[in-house]
Amino acid sequence: MEGSPIPVLTVPTVPYEDQRPAGGGGLRRPTGLFEGQRNYLPNFIQSVLSSIDLRDRQGCTMVVGSDGRYFSRTATEIVVQMAAANGIGRLIIGQNGILSTPAVSCIIRKIKAAGGIILTASHCPGGPAGEFGVKFNVANGGPAPDVVSDKIYQISKTIEEYAICPDLRIDLSRLGRQEFDLENKFKPFRVEIVDPVDIYLNLLRTIFDFNAIKSLLTGPGQLKIRVDAMHGVMGPYVRKVLCDELGAPANSAINCVPLEDFGGQHPDPNLTYATTLLEAMKGGEYGFGAAFDADGDRYMILGQNGFFVSPSDSLAIIAANLSCIPYFRQMGVRGFGRSMPTSTALDRVAKSMKVPVYETPAGWRFFSNLMDSGRCSLCGEESFGTGSDHLREKDGLWAVLVWLSILAARKQSVEEIVRDHWAKFGRHYYCRFDYEGLEPKATYYIMRDLEALVTDKSFIGQQFAVGNHVYSVAKTDCFEYVDPVDGTVTKKQGLRIIFSDASRLIFRLSSSSGIRATIRLYAESYERDPGGHDQEPQV
Repeated sequence: MEGSPIPVLTVPTVPYEDQRPAGGGGLRRPTGLFEGQRNYLPNFIQSVLSSIDLRDRQGCTMVVGSDGRYFSRTATEIVVQMAAANGIGRLIIGQNGILSTPAVSCIIRKIKAAGGIILTASHCPGGPAGEFGVKFNVANGGPAPDVVSDKIYQISKTIEEYAICPDLRIDLSRLGRQEFDLENKFKPFRVEIVDPVDIYLNLLRTIFDFNAIKSLLTGPGQLKIRVDAMHGVMGPYVRKVLCDELGAPANSAINCVPLEDFGGQHPDPNLTYATTLLEAMKGGEYGFGAAFDADGDRYMILGQNGFFVSPSDSLAIIAANLSCIPYFRQMGVRGFGRSMPTSTALDRVAKSMKVPVYETPAGWRFFSNLMDSGRCSLCGEESFGTGSDHLREKDGLWAVLVWLSILAARKQSVEEIVRDHWAKFGRHYYCRFDYEGLEPKATYYIMRDLEALVTDKSFIGQQFAVGNHVYSVAKTDCFEYVDPVDGTVTKKQGLRIIFSDASRLIFRLSSSSGIRATIRLYAESYERDPGGHDQEPQV
């Protein structure tokens, strides 16, 4: 902190009409838009900062992290310069700008920060031709609720200027505190560069029996694992937690160097994109496999020979085995949450445990209220996200450690655990089909006509034959959610066709893809008979 104070500038700007957060305070767009459109990023950052009441903003602490994708370093520098100019007192930033989304949530809650800004486009590709995103998490560590997202959007439509300290420079590689004197500011602006893993790792130690997991990975008859970080943010976490802390061999972890373009791949943990892991698992050498998305909140589980665990099954199996986790033995289980499109496999577990299930719209922000009010202990979505009330975000590495804890306690393989679950509760066959890149106007008319068709009274009772199975329509609706905590109503969240055997068809319009629209079709078919548990889901 030397020399004259750093000037604070006010820069005139003009608004953009397309900066409505898609949900959870997040704006995701092609990287070229952020990089090439004048003031596109500063406009949105100013809108986010201005959404925080001035009294709460002055001198507060915020957390900043990124998944390391292309443009993150430039964007981090702009966020720092604007936070300083807008009266933020302190920023906590991961070394080299790296912090997983779960780690950001963890740090916000640990230090009681006012919120956090995460630079990520989740599972979307990176690089100059890829996507970039900005996500705002609030003081509980979770995604911004809709009322905050709406406020950000309203500000973005009328913005005329933004504040910035363009001469402020930080060293993201150097751990420790950096302080800066600013013009017309009484207190110095402080930046603290922290190890991206340590605070989050300390939380995990309080949740799991690390000795049991370490024995599984290192003891007699050790479980050989293969974990793919997909060149996203999770590389340092996988190495430090699974390898250094829990003893997995270093070669268990692959693609652990964060790259700006994720090695030219989609950092999306599913059977389509995590092919390197899938092929390795098919060889039979490894008993457990996992992959993570770019920012570390989504995950995929594979068993030996490439046995795939669907996200909905994973959620239900975790729920049924929470007694394997010290955290839940101590805290108890108060309730479960799932997004409406997620299969109802979780509901059958909840019924057997006599705990409530909360069915919410898609989007993690809807779980935060439930967890803050003590109603929900575990929640998840069909889109490869699961988490608990230890954070207010879905948490990929947490889910992997849960699975390893279950394997250690039950001394069975992944496939044996899944098949035992199906034998007890039945199997929920599940598929999702995405129709992407659609004109928003066209999707409006498609959904309008579909709603008119399926909500007509004459649709109830109709029967549809698929092979030897006949599905009879028992109920249809356009899903809406009434938050049990504050009474907020969220309407038009998808069309549901529920059949008499609890199978379902769901049509939902997704806004997470940015400029274009996506219609998602979810198909769920319930099979109680163990003799019918070996079919391909799409068949």
